[in-house]
Amino acid sequence: MYKNILLSLITCGTLVTVAAQERTLDLTLEQTIERARQQSPDAQTARHSFRSAYWSYKYYRANYLPALKLTSDPALNRAINKITMSDGSVKFVEQNLLSTDLTLSLTQNIPWTGGTLFVETSAQRLDLFSDNTISWQTSPINIGYSQALFGYNSLKWNRRIEPLRYREAKKTYVETLELVAARATQKFFALATAQSNYEIASTNYANADTLYIYAQGRYNIGTITENEMLQLELNKLTEETNRMNAHIEVEDCMQELRSYLGIQEDVLIKVEVNDHVPSLHIDLNAALMTARENSPDILNMQRRKLESESNVANARANAGLKADLYLRFGLTQTGNKLKDAYHNPLDQQYVTLGINLPILDWGRGKGQVRVARSNRDLTYTQVEQDKTDFELNVRKLVQQFNLQSQRVHIAARTDETAQRRADVARRLYILGKSTVLDLNASISEKDAARRNYITALYNYWSLYYTLRSITLYDFELDAPLTETERIEAVMDEMIRK
Repeated sequence: MYKNILLSLITCGTLVTVAAQERTLDLTLEQTIERARQQSPDAQTARHSFRSAYWSYKYYRANYLPALKLTSDPALNRAINKITMSDGSVKFVEQNLLSTDLTLSLTQNIPWTGGTLFVETSAQRLDLFSDNTISWQTSPINIGYSQALFGYNSLKWNRRIEPLRYREAKKTYVETLELVAARATQKFFALATAQSNYEIASTNYANADTLYIYAQGRYNIGTITENEMLQLELNKLTEETNRMNAHIEVEDCMQELRSYLGIQEDVLIKVEVNDHVPSLHIDLNAALMTARENSPDILNMQRRKLESESNVANARANAGLKADLYLRFGLTQTGNKLKDAYHNPLDQQYVTLGINLPILDWGRGKGQVRVARSNRDLTYTQVEQDKTDFELNVRKLVQQFNLQSQRVHIAARTDETAQRRADVARRLYILGKSTVLDLNASISEKDAARRNYITALYNYWSLYYTLRSITLYDFELDAPLTETERIEAVMDEMIRK
């Protein structure tokens, strides 16, 4: 009895395992692309890159907002130190003191000048343990300003570069999703081609086996030669080999598609190819204008030019006269008690001006400026060439795409005609009105026509999504592509929390 129960459990487990392994997932091209945009490694990398760009932009924006900071630097000093006395003599004096302080400061960067304006209030307490005395020093308010004269104003240049970099990052994210769609299309049609090849090989093998059995009967009654019968047997063996190779190709392509879509389960994927393609004709001038407006490559070129100009400005600032100005005005007072340190405060002023003028640097500063200028000129040249190549690429893609729809229709008609011709050739051979050479030729043409049709469909959708990636435009809906609002909303929600 126990053996029967154990055998039943093993049988049920085996059936469940086989059923799980044979679970089939039917995917259309649209479903494949949607899964790829959500789960593929490329899409996840794009999202992480955009998040990084988002927080970098937030950090940049924070540099132009007021900053409130609380600082403290307490120190305990119990040692014998060298002290200069009031008469100018120097003595070693034992010190045993605790210094505590607290400063609250509000700072604001000034982007037009590159300086920093600050307002602060502070209090410091000094405890002398040797004679048990306490003293206070306060600064109820201090207003100051620090400025690097003749220096490189990073705040001004960042205001020109960082917004451009963030816009580039947003458009790059959308572009990457379209490139993900193009790559998913490639893997989808690779599996579609493999499955089509397997279906062709299976059909050809079944037909070859039927013809071989039929030929054996005709050979036995002497209506065909032995050579012709052997040719049909060879065809059968060849088609059997083709079917096994096609099965291996299906497994490989299916595994690649599963991996790219992030499907962990060992499911069988069956792709469904839609024979319909939209009859779109894209205007070349409109595509060029849209690409110039939307493509992140254009923003990348503008950013590179600005960064090269920024490097020249930085080199010039480091090569010439440099001066640092620091101003601070406020009130201060001391006392044995904290309230006394705020009574009748005295005004205080502190001004420093540091100057650094290179007199003999053996041309190092001038050389840095010339290197920066040369790099800027090189960048301008490369950008112009990249812009030309970009427009040529758009032209080529538009021209190829506008022809591809007609190619798909021609390939579909060719596939249908070749299929009909193969059926006719097979019937004629069975009736003894055709040779085996004509039959083999019709089968080869049928197989080639089917593969060419699937290739034409792949080329259409690959060109379509490549054009979308370079123009960031949906030509079916006649609307621009935007995908970053959801991520920005998530980021804003994280900030509010």
